[in-house]
Amino acid sequence: MNLPTWITVSRLLAIPPILYGLSRPDPAARWVVLVIFLMGAGTDWVDGYLARRLNQVTDLGKFLDPLVDKLLVLAPLLALVQLGQIPGWGVFLVLARELTIAGWRVNPNLQGGTEIQGANLWGKLKTISQIGAIALLIAPLSADWRTPSLVAFWLSVALTWISGAIYLLPQGEYQK
Repeated sequence: MNLPTWITVSRLLAIPPILYGLSRPDPAARWVVLVIFLMGAGTDWVDGYLARRLNQVTDLGKFLDPLVDKLLVLAPLLALVQLGQIPGWGVFLVLARELTIAGWRVNPNLQGGTEIQGANLWGKLKTISQIGAIALLIAPLSADWRTPSLVAFWLSVALTWISGAIYLLPQGEYQK
């Protein structure tokens, strides 16, 4: 395993402290969770940059990166459902899209022989919106932030579905 792949795998190490911290009721724990989450999310850019820069793009990295990304997003979302901050059916919509696209990726017959491309604008917007929404939901902000946090969450759900629909379109340039 090369350095970018190790960085990808290190993102998994952020999940247990995120889940533990979200189970704690105090604001200080929430701020720590927010920092851990944002650092984990930031490594997604770092591993991709290094893989390209060092010419170390591997099949293992191409497989692990989106998988770990999904785990880093879904773990706190599920904890936020348990805490009653967001509805479970909203997270189900995100999970359904992610499983559909993951299944599409592993079955080359469904892709029409096209090579999977990197994220397009919609995939990047989806990721940024998910990270932003989760960050707002994790942060121990005042009650005034409840509505903006929920709006950010539902916007991320909408962008998740839009990017998924675009991925499934038969044009090869719309992948992620």
